[in-house]
Amino acid sequence: MAEPERAEEPEPVSAEAVLRELRLFELCCRDEDVPTRLVELCLSHGLGPVALANELLAFVTSKDFSTELSSHSLDAFEHEVLIKRSSRVPQKRDNRYSGLHDIRSLQELLDEEEEDELLDAYTTPSKNSQKRPNSTPETPRPKRNLSSRSPYALFSPSSFSPSVTPSQKYSVRSSRGEVVASFGSIQGPSWSGHGGCGCTLRLFGPPEENLTKAYKFMFQNALDVREVLSWRIEELGEALRNHHHLEDFTSVSLPAQEPVTVLGQIGCDANGKLNAKSVVLEGDREHSSGGQIPLDLSELRDYSLFPGQVVALEGTNSTGRRMVVSRLYEGVPLPFHTPPEPASEQRMLLVACGPTPHPDRHRYDPLSDLVTVITRDRPDACIMFGPFLDAKHEQVENCQLLGSFSDVFKLCLKMIIEGTRSAGSQLVFVPSARDVHHDCVYPQPPFCSPELPKEDKQRVHFVSDPCTLEVDGIVLGLTSTDLLFHMGAEEISSSSGISDRFTRILKHILTQRSYYPLYPPSEELNIDYESFYSYASLPVTPDVLVTPSELRYFIKEVLGCVCINPGRLTKGTVGGTYGRLYLQRDNTGGERKSPCVAAQVVKI
Repeated sequence: MAEPERAEEPEPVSAEAVLRELRLFELCCRDEDVPTRLVELCLSHGLGPVALANELLAFVTSKDFSTELSSHSLDAFEHEVLIKRSSRVPQKRDNRYSGLHDIRSLQELLDEEEEDELLDAYTTPSKNSQKRPNSTPETPRPKRNLSSRSPYALFSPSSFSPSVTPSQKYSVRSSRGEVVASFGSIQGPSWSGHGGCGCTLRLFGPPEENLTKAYKFMFQNALDVREVLSWRIEELGEALRNHHHLEDFTSVSLPAQEPVTVLGQIGCDANGKLNAKSVVLEGDREHSSGGQIPLDLSELRDYSLFPGQVVALEGTNSTGRRMVVSRLYEGVPLPFHTPPEPASEQRMLLVACGPTPHPDRHRYDPLSDLVTVITRDRPDACIMFGPFLDAKHEQVENCQLLGSFSDVFKLCLKMIIEGTRSAGSQLVFVPSARDVHHDCVYPQPPFCSPELPKEDKQRVHFVSDPCTLEVDGIVLGLTSTDLLFHMGAEEISSSSGISDRFTRILKHILTQRSYYPLYPPSEELNIDYESFYSYASLPVTPDVLVTPSELRYFIKEVLGCVCINPGRLTKGTVGGTYGRLYLQRDNTGGERKSPCVAAQVVKI
């Protein structure tokens, strides 16, 4: 009797097997820790190498991501694909939890779980029964848990990795000083400024339009939020009407056989991610009384939409229940600022974004190297974005600091200020929502000014997030919020030609005239909308927009505004990047020229 044919055993999961499947689709790894991360994803979500490669290819293609896989793209892949995929798979349930429960049985289950946790705390676990601690790629846990570290060792490179090798890996890197992105005419390899001599730096606009101190929050209600959104729709609608010479808008709920023009805000018909079939238009209050109507985008060849976008649409609404859109009117950016007496001297700016590790007594990290760069190049102004004391850092999450949050932040601040004193550069500190010692609200007030030495008071500036800054008549828009990542996860688009996602998002920021036009906002952002209307709107189109992000660094000119993502100063266990710019206003008259003469993103 013939033996039954054996089922083919699945290929075991290994880094080699996963990389072999990825190479079939021309996918490669950018970072050294990516192969290990890929194996973890396979084991955590029950996928084989082939299945993981197929899922990754679909994700990278749909999101327009680079074919070079990084730890950040894998984080987004796990969050958007694998976790949602696992939630749809029915899990085997414990018999204790089967059936219906009343309040008494539910309390018994909770008591059992608390009792198990209490017993585990007082017993010595066996070698094979140790539970793996919860960790994420953003907050890896070290193998050796040193609870007695001093605040000076808080941000040492070894605390960013499961081993003690990262500091060695960072110190022997060969790409330090490498230029990875460029813009404009580069004037030789060396960059230098005047050390802030004669550089005038101030907040743009009148004092009442700038956030300069802390404020009370957590007191808004739904009506206040609705009022702010309605004001934005009215203001942007008026700009659209004047620019495109539109007639009066029509109600979204009024049936019409002829093409009509409506005004409103893009939304989603469900509590999920926006797609081409779920787009609705929330009409303005004046013409539509806030009514909603689903949109049919089948006749639009080119569009880019995101939740919260204020648009004017032309189309037919024959039944009053669905509008077939035939034209989308693009937003209009604000005019540029024209200073009455522009300075003609060229200025050098340096921009860097945290996390900013703090060195201990024995090792030097990217922050120490950045201070060395400032001392060497003497830029006229150095703009530092948070987080300075990252809420996602492992020692912060595990309460392993021996000092208070504010004390550790002051140590980091002291190192930067004293280390750059000889250069004389103007220092600008922009807070981040991830700064654990500061108010976690948006717009975010500036840091509380510590007692600065007399010689540093004139050159150290604490500003809000977001902030509009003026340097010798040149306007800079600054925000530490990762708007590119937030909007990139929600935006949908269709294009008949080559379309760049970063350019589309930056264009939305300028045409929506807001530092954060996304609504509803990301879950990690706490927005106070009363202050948002006053302090998070663009007063003018900035000459330079600095938007640090976890996504890949770039320098682009969008609608006449030079936009730069300098990257982060640290990337996990290794050094990251920073940006530098040459600014000079053209006084010859005639057509406007960008005051950003040159810009580069450089590896630390």
